[in-house]
Amino acid sequence: MPAKSVEAPGAEAAGTDDAVAQRRSRGPKSSIWSRFDHAVVPYVLISPFFLLFVAFGIFPIVYSALISFQSYRNEYPVGRDGTSINTFTKRWVGLENFERTLTSWDFWQALINTFGLFILSAVPQLIFALILASLLNRRLRAQSFFRVGILVPYITPIVASSIVFSTFFARDGGQANWILSLFGVESTYGTRTIEGLDWRQERWSAWLALVIMIDWKWTGYNALLYLAAMQSIPKDVYEAASLDGAGAWRQLWSITVPMIRPMVIFTVVLSTIGSLQLFAEPVQFDDNPASGLGGGNRHLWRTVAQLIWHTGWNQKNFGWAGAISWVLFVVVVLVAAMNAWLSNKIGGRK
Repeated sequence: MPAKSVEAPGAEAAGTDDAVAQRRSRGPKSSIWSRFDHAVVPYVLISPFFLLFVAFGIFPIVYSALISFQSYRNEYPVGRDGTSINTFTKRWVGLENFERTLTSWDFWQALINTFGLFILSAVPQLIFALILASLLNRRLRAQSFFRVGILVPYITPIVASSIVFSTFFARDGGQANWILSLFGVESTYGTRTIEGLDWRQERWSAWLALVIMIDWKWTGYNALLYLAAMQSIPKDVYEAASLDGAGAWRQLWSITVPMIRPMVIFTVVLSTIGSLQLFAEPVQFDDNPASGLGGGNRHLWRTVAQLIWHTGWNQKNFGWAGAISWVLFVVVVLVAAMNAWLSNKIGGRK
């Protein structure tokens, strides 16, 4: 038989003492790193977001508030050699820019256009999104295909879709006028008669084209939000309503809408904020977007966001543009709060 190895009586104790000594030797370092890992590393990882948010979010807001109380504009004085000098002048003017905003017809015209497009686009958009989500919540063939399909307008770049719709509503060669010509629709502008409409010539036709552009872009997104909320409603509720004789339309307004009320309020507020800041679609709808005037020759569809851009970057009057921005901010907050309150009230919440 092989001989068994015999350890010295103190060998096991000595090995244990060495292991304890090694753990003690690296214990403080390990505990320091552990505290650093839990207390510091998470903030280091999320710091890029906050740095970018401060640089591109907080700073512009604070700076626009400061210049809104100043006459901060680009002037071109003529030098001794007869050439203009590109220089900015700043002086404190208090509430002068805000007074100018509230007494300017350009601002009120832009605000009327903004509210008109907001009401005409947001209301049918949310109603149609609700109906579309209710249909997609039922058992359909190729259900996944239809659910993914409603997101196609949303994932399409907004500039690309706006350019396509601008071409669609073109006066000469536009597909919309081709469709109208099949029904014999003609319009007369002065001494000229064209087939279809000059969509950019009248306010109602321009607004109609913009409403179609906006609703095509955002209806699918809101429908997907409603569909996600509808997935949490128990099927037993609908089965009980069916046994009581409630049809699909009654179930939608008496069961679905009250049970997804938080999502409805969310989409109402989100649509309010987005519609009152409307910019890309009206800019691309213009025949000459680079002109910077916005809304056609008579500013028929120029929004407040376009007016801010025109005032700040074309007229180089950043003080007045900052004041208009803050007036628009107050309007957006008030209207969004009012819409949220009305949605709660209509939904029956006290």
